[in-house]
Amino acid sequence: MSNLQASDRRVLSLAFNQDNSCLAIGTQDGFKIFNCDTCQCCYKRSEGAINVVEMLFSTSLVAVVGAGEQPALSPRRLSVFNTITDVLSAELNFVSSILCVRMNRKRLVVVLERKTYIHDLGQLTILHTIDTVSNSRALCALSPNHENCYLALPASTSNGTVLVFDALDLHAVCQIQAHRSPLAAMSFSSDGLLLATASDQGTVIRVHSIPQASKVHTFRRGSYPVTIYSLSFGPPSQVPQLLAASCASGTIHVFKLGSYSKPRTEDPLGNVGQTSNGMAAGLLASVIPNSMSDMVESERCIVTIKNGSPPNVRSHCAIAAHVEDSSEDGDEAPTSTSSSNRARIFVVTTGGFFHEWSITVGQGKESSCTLQREVAILSSSLSDEISAHFV
Repeated sequence: MSNLQASDRRVLSLAFNQDNSCLAIGTQDGFKIFNCDTCQCCYKRSEGAINVVEMLFSTSLVAVVGAGEQPALSPRRLSVFNTITDVLSAELNFVSSILCVRMNRKRLVVVLERKTYIHDLGQLTILHTIDTVSNSRALCALSPNHENCYLALPASTSNGTVLVFDALDLHAVCQIQAHRSPLAAMSFSSDGLLLATASDQGTVIRVHSIPQASKVHTFRRGSYPVTIYSLSFGPPSQVPQLLAASCASGTIHVFKLGSYSKPRTEDPLGNVGQTSNGMAAGLLASVIPNSMSDMVESERCIVTIKNGSPPNVRSHCAIAAHVEDSSEDGDEAPTSTSSSNRARIFVVTTGGFFHEWSITVGQGKESSCTLQREVAILSSSLSDEISAHFV
């Protein structure tokens, strides 16, 4: 049973692809893929309720899981589609319901409530199985970078301990005691070397460097508890790098990541015991009580987007590079630029709306944001026209 409110049940799943260039939604009727620059639907498939949709960057590979309303769309079956040929490429069956699917160019990860399966993406063969704590929230983060191919999973149901696993070489890297309360959201940076986490209290967001498990940032969202729905790092071209969070209050918080010194990744004593040393480093980094360090280290957001989404309506956020409209007649898609002090914030909700803000990162409190457009992505018209309002 979906935990979405009754008014939101048309949308069962929301997911941006790995570089935030596309958006995939699962609905009661099927699934759709949208280009985030144009907000145009570039692929749709109508065959029944879909609970999970996961893209592989902007390729033709899409993994979907049904909601179980018909036998062909069992929640225990993962279907892989080719959106160019519009055919089913493969199916994988599991013993219990699939809660989450993640992909990069080397690995496909399937999350069940108490097991996580790591597959080779090319052959779709199971390489490793991880027994996990109960993960009914379907919490999982996989690095988009297949070279730093790290996987993050909750390691406790009573606190915010994270297991970081090397999905390429198939070994545990470290455990991070990120929060005192259970985890609510996780996300890797585009290079896989930073991991952002939030607990179900939602007051503090922490960023750790991977694989060293060193805490490099602590961000204060607010003083009252709230559910964090999603976390998203900005593109690597953004300097300084940004981190966005969407929450149940409807507010979007944007944080600026300052510079930090990366610990050495090489073991001066050699490769012997490398895995155990990484685990020890992760445990050592979490010895200092978070409550004490937060008082000194916590940073506030640089931009707060109030009413970024309706309160208590699930939302997902993403950060993309700033774009310039290089066309004179508006028929061509805008072109991304590497403007270091400007970025776009995308927010999509289970109510079926897509919002885009343009933000300018300044010094101190000089940062600002402007609403660029609101788009109704669940159009009921036969032509599938998108209703958009440009501000």
